[in-house]
Amino acid sequence: MTTSESPAVGLSTRPAAVTNWQARGLYAQTDPDAFFPDKGGATRNAKKVCAGCEVQAECLEYALVNEERFGVWGGLSEQERRRLRRNAA
Repeated sequence: MTTSESPAVGLSTRPAAVTNWQARGLYAQTDPDAFFPDKGGATRNAKKVCAGCEVQAECLEYALVNEERFGVWGGLSEQERRRLRRNAA
């Protein structure tokens, strides 16, 4: 991902902190299509990558705060994130 395509843009007012978690994310070393499968597509491969990623929590937090509607973020699919939000409410 380039900086302009980065999911972390706008996450924090501390650009160095944003870049830091982005740079450590394993998604940067993986095919991005794995994290954004077609509707109904498998998320297993992306979740395996997330399970071993040191920034999984930061990624999930970003997705929840920004209400990301598509893709696998922090090891959860869009449906799993919706369920998490509903249970937290």
